[in-house]
Amino acid sequence: MTDEQITYAKAGVDTAAGAEAVRGIKAIVHETYRPEVVGDIGGFGGLFSIAAAKSMADPLLVSGTDGVGTKLKLAQMTGLHSTVGIDLVAMCVNDVLATGAEPLFFLDYIAIGKLEPALVQSIVEGIGVGCQLAGCSLIGGEMAEHPGVMDPDDYDLSGFCVGLVDRAVMLDPIHVQPGDVLIGLASSGLHSNGYSLVRKVCVEGKSDQELHEKRDDLGGQSLAEALLTPTKIYVKPVLKALRDIPQGIKALAHITGGGISENLDRALNDKVDAVVNVGSWPVPPIIRHVCEKAHLSEQEALKTFNMGIGLVLIVDPAEAERVEALMSEAGESPYRIGSITAGTGKVVYENQSCLF
Repeated sequence: MTDEQITYAKAGVDTAAGAEAVRGIKAIVHETYRPEVVGDIGGFGGLFSIAAAKSMADPLLVSGTDGVGTKLKLAQMTGLHSTVGIDLVAMCVNDVLATGAEPLFFLDYIAIGKLEPALVQSIVEGIGVGCQLAGCSLIGGEMAEHPGVMDPDDYDLSGFCVGLVDRAVMLDPIHVQPGDVLIGLASSGLHSNGYSLVRKVCVEGKSDQELHEKRDDLGGQSLAEALLTPTKIYVKPVLKALRDIPQGIKALAHITGGGISENLDRALNDKVDAVVNVGSWPVPPIIRHVCEKAHLSEQEALKTFNMGIGLVLIVDPAEAERVEALMSEAGESPYRIGSITAGTGKVVYENQSCLF
């Protein structure tokens, strides 16, 4: 031991860099604010008015939390950090949406080896874009520098979202019955799941040039661009459908880790099955490419990736055409991918061999 002063900065934590990062993201945060936001960032807690709940018969707060997973490793490899924040928001708000709730506000947590203000600003810009796409406010967060625990270039993201729904109109699997229609909304690609497998079969051993060269088999995108395409946020068109077509949508499933096989059943009760007609929607080139590289069977692919369907709406058959029209008007690509039959709460596939 010596008598030399060991400051927090010498120990590896630069509070000045943290303050600079906060200054850099203030404008981004303000762009997400709804009228209900009270105060500004920098306090010990984010404030948000829920006075709107007074008009509801039985208001429920709905919370969701998630991360981006190992997709972040690809962002770190390629230096493309501006879209993973959208992924973070999407994974949380799409989950909250599954109850029919409107996402109100969002908080983020960024753990990083060494805090670089420009890098953090790029990440938070993506979070801000995601919040704007979802119509929710970014009201707080944390940037934690972890020297000695994480490598300097390493970071991880977590998000937390709160939404609001009236119990009388919330989506609930109990309402699903035989004859209902399955409408799938197209994904933008792999979204944020399966990236440990993706990196193993598509990224490991690739040069930087190979990751960034444009490819005809990926629709003109590079492998890096296709793999880092952010998760789609479905909040605004689905909320509009819930408002404009009351009771038209009975339940929905956000297709994340586990694919259609292990997510659609979460929107079913124990008296029905979901019969999915494989081949009734297109599989995006990047998902097809990954499945081919991994030599996945149809069964394994359907329980690993979203296979081109990011959200499944379970819809009253009398309202199916109206829901499809509204989704198309909003820029979504809806596909009628199956129906509900009597059963025991399972997902069943027809024409499974038609997947690829």
